[in-house]
Amino acid sequence: MSQNPSPALEELSIYDLSIPGRRASTTPALEAGLPSADDVLPAWALREESPHLPEVSELDMVRHYTNLSRKNWSIEVGAYPLGSCTMKYNPKIHEQTAALTGFSRLHPWQPAEHAQGALALIYEMEQLLVEITGMARATFQPAAGAAGELTGLLVMRAYHESQGSPRDTVLIPDSAHGTNPATVRLAGYKVEQIPTDSRGLVDIDTVRNAMSENVAGLMLTNPNTLGLFEQEIEEIAKAVHSKGGLLYYDGANLNAIVGIIRPGDMGFDVVHINMHKTFTTPHGGGGPGSGPVAVSSRLEPFLPTPIPGFDQATGKYFWEEDRPYSIGRVHGFYGNFGMVVRAYTYLISLGADGLHNLSERAVLNANYLRSRLEGTYQTAHPGLCMHEFVLTAKKFRREYGVRAMDIAKRLIDKGFHPPTVYFPLVVEEALMIEPTETESKQTLDALADAFLEIAAEAVDNPDLLHDAPVRSPVGRLDEARAVRQLQTRWRPAETAG
Repeated sequence: MSQNPSPALEELSIYDLSIPGRRASTTPALEAGLPSADDVLPAWALREESPHLPEVSELDMVRHYTNLSRKNWSIEVGAYPLGSCTMKYNPKIHEQTAALTGFSRLHPWQPAEHAQGALALIYEMEQLLVEITGMARATFQPAAGAAGELTGLLVMRAYHESQGSPRDTVLIPDSAHGTNPATVRLAGYKVEQIPTDSRGLVDIDTVRNAMSENVAGLMLTNPNTLGLFEQEIEEIAKAVHSKGGLLYYDGANLNAIVGIIRPGDMGFDVVHINMHKTFTTPHGGGGPGSGPVAVSSRLEPFLPTPIPGFDQATGKYFWEEDRPYSIGRVHGFYGNFGMVVRAYTYLISLGADGLHNLSERAVLNANYLRSRLEGTYQTAHPGLCMHEFVLTAKKFRREYGVRAMDIAKRLIDKGFHPPTVYFPLVVEEALMIEPTETESKQTLDALADAFLEIAAEAVDNPDLLHDAPVRSPVGRLDEARAVRQLQTRWRPAETAG
């Protein structure tokens, strides 16, 4: 990891650097007759006391924040093999296109006739997603994958209510992403868990037995979170549809199959897409991201309003507002437009052949890394995987007292971001790894070497792993305390006077 070139200032906060009277910049005194803040602003808008701000030079300020940035991990620094919600490289051309004045300076309330270029991009991007997913229409309103899940379930609910059969339950595999059951509850449904069989897959007979006229649908990701393709997906779809249910595709793992097979061809009715996972947009962190939802033709009337349209006669794009069966808006304006621009750039750059290659490379990288590790680490399910795979550290815990968390923390000392740990919940001491298609063989080998070195350390010096990380800006944190006593900002100590 990068080291601070000024060790003497390593632990100082910007308030520690503060010297009374020091300034980053100064402005000349107002000329006579020019209005001051006291003249322009109402009394209620003026502070009675000056804010407690650090007083530093511009150089000290720049060095402070530059040094802070070097403590952060990012995809530009090194690999980020975070299984199931991974980070992969965001090509810089995306930022260039999103920053084009015609996009970045466009106000979301701009009349449609003045925003034809942006509407054309949204419309064309929808056509691309429709083709990729095998669906009929799509919406870009949801701001993240979880928001897409909720939108998809609300569309499902609206459809069932229109059929006079509201239903009250959604089926979810026990290996599902944690957002699935949370979203089901938020949408007003009950959760019924479907157990994973010995293969790590959903058992068709279990689905058949669970389906009834009270079940709204089944939420499923394919490949699943164990990195395995659901081999009986067509039979699963038939079982769900036979009772009038809908099949929901959690698109977190779409990057393993995009350009090769479509969710619609498997029998899915609703698809949400994690744009950062598949189409290399920045990870939204639940906020400034994008989680578009695509639906089959029978669900199209219920999509959020408005949706983009195109008038063949005039050659103009417009917003279609008159949608009586729509669930309404799920986001202000039309989602996070900048993310759509970035994803559009990616798709146009790759083309159909590039998408196919994306998936093949993601699967190849995962299997290469798995093959290098499975002799030392146990895999949750042996054999070929798709875009990700799950190891188990239970052997290390039982024989040496080393847990998955210890291995993950030691990876930080080796210069790698840890994988996902303790998920899926169905795997004891899980290490869930997704290298993505954007990493080179050299990086994969370096990551594999780090894992193998840690395995040897677990045998020879387990306390080294218990203390890890020891080379990071901070040591091992108390994750449980961080959740229970959340502090979203640093606050300076109270000063006298």
